[in-house]
Amino acid sequence: MNRFMWFFISAVVIGVVFLLFMSMRFSNIETPKYTILSSIGKVEIRKYPQMITATARLKSADYDEEGSTGFRIVANYIFGGNSNKQKIAMTAPVIMNMGDSSTLSFVMPSEYDLSDLPAPNNSKVSVKKQESKTLAVLQFGGYSSDKKIQKYAKQLKDTLNSNNIEIIGPLLYMGYNAPWDVINRKNEVAFEVNWN
Repeated sequence: MNRFMWFFISAVVIGVVFLLFMSMRFSNIETPKYTILSSIGKVEIRKYPQMITATARLKSADYDEEGSTGFRIVANYIFGGNSNKQKIAMTAPVIMNMGDSSTLSFVMPSEYDLSDLPAPNNSKVSVKKQESKTLAVLQFGGYSSDKKIQKYAKQLKDTLNSNNIEIIGPLLYMGYNAPWDVINRKNEVAFEVNWN
């Protein structure tokens, strides 16, 4: 084998080890504690508690075009782009509201009250309390795209309609992985529902 081939193989091995290390390093981040109220096939009806989110307004509900832009805006807030230059721990999932008023939100760690959190430096970011919600959720794997999100959203909507469950909110996309996670990727689509 020539020197270039050895270099290439070494680079690939180092890259794979780095990706696995980064995936494991961020695998234990906080997620909201919800209660499963019911399951209908692969769909879960979940009750989510109140939570605080840092949210960026987006130009459109196009995941492929706006997802990374919204992520960068809110990530800047938690990485110190705020009035205290305070770093705030990353949580999962990242939530994209894909309705008429599209937004991308990070859930703030549960240790914080609204009054504990610093003001954003960017006027596109708002920090606010979200009320408790009941969501119908369908999970899927792999990397996300608008096409995949719409495919699973249609499956979720069909299941809800066939079970006479009223949808009362816009489509939500919830992503749980960093871009460098290449295995065990977890994504969800959800609608707020009227559940008695």
